[in-house]
Amino acid sequence: MTMTPEQASAFHETFGRLVSGVEQVLLGKTFVVRLGFIALFSEGHLLLEDFPGTGKTSLARAIAQSVDGTSNRIQFTPDLLPGDITGVSIYDQRAGRFDFHEGPVFANVVLADEINRASPKTQAALLEVMEEGRVTVDGATHPVGSPFMVIATQNPIEQAGTYRLPEAQLDRFLLKASIGYPDHAATVRILEGSGVRAHDTVIPSVIGAAEVVELAALVRTVHVDPTINDYVSRLVEATRSATEVRLGVSVRGALALVRAAKTLAAASGRHYVVPDDIKSLAEPVLAHRLVLDPEAEFDGVTASSIIAQLLLETPPPSDRQAV
Repeated sequence: MTMTPEQASAFHETFGRLVSGVEQVLLGKTFVVRLGFIALFSEGHLLLEDFPGTGKTSLARAIAQSVDGTSNRIQFTPDLLPGDITGVSIYDQRAGRFDFHEGPVFANVVLADEINRASPKTQAALLEVMEEGRVTVDGATHPVGSPFMVIATQNPIEQAGTYRLPEAQLDRFLLKASIGYPDHAATVRILEGSGVRAHDTVIPSVIGAAEVVELAALVRTVHVDPTINDYVSRLVEATRSATEVRLGVSVRGALALVRAAKTLAAASGRHYVVPDDIKSLAEPVLAHRLVLDPEAEFDGVTASSIIAQLLLETPPPSDRQAV
């Protein structure tokens, strides 16, 4: 079954209401807010690399409130243990058994703050739950529920004592983005509301958590023409042959781009993907999956610039072909 034009129109209206609600908290950052909901409805995760005080925590809390879900914040530190994230089994002397006590990862939206400050072993505790939506403790599997999204943050400054995320974990993030500082007009509006603390602002829920699961399943039925799949394949293959790239985009990355493009198409009121959907999401979906050659990095080449160049060099199908 394929999404109908009427269903696409309804999704577009709901998506717009969700974005408008969160923009009450994150002023002037429509693109990042849209990326957050694209990750949510694509059943993926979001990595934010940004400076302190740009609203990363507010974004995660607002997304959870707008879908009537739960949210938890985990502050990653060097002494954080895997059990501090997933939960632990504690022996109950009265009952004579071990009872599982859920960790903070059991929420609809989990903010993993400064994820690169934890040890690789602790970072790896998120791998299973991000991929499969469950954790395994002492041989027992515990689903975290749906919807489930991790919004992880990295601080681009103060890199001393941090652990760079391995490529395997970066590949688990559907999107990577940066919030950035607000412009002058947005800053003035923020200062005018300085009497209200950010965590006191409550976003009214637009839909329930169960409806998010239903809409995510509906998004998967958006039509993708074979010419679009061919375009994505050619774009991904081009990343592997680029001279500045040591490791290109994996098949998981190609699948992630198509999944995200389906959500963007539905959010735009369409029941089919067009080449512009792929172009709009190529950088946030693919750039963080590239491993650059050290000499290229030394010369100032960035993953974003490589993706931009490959989009220019890889001809897309015409919109008529893609419909």
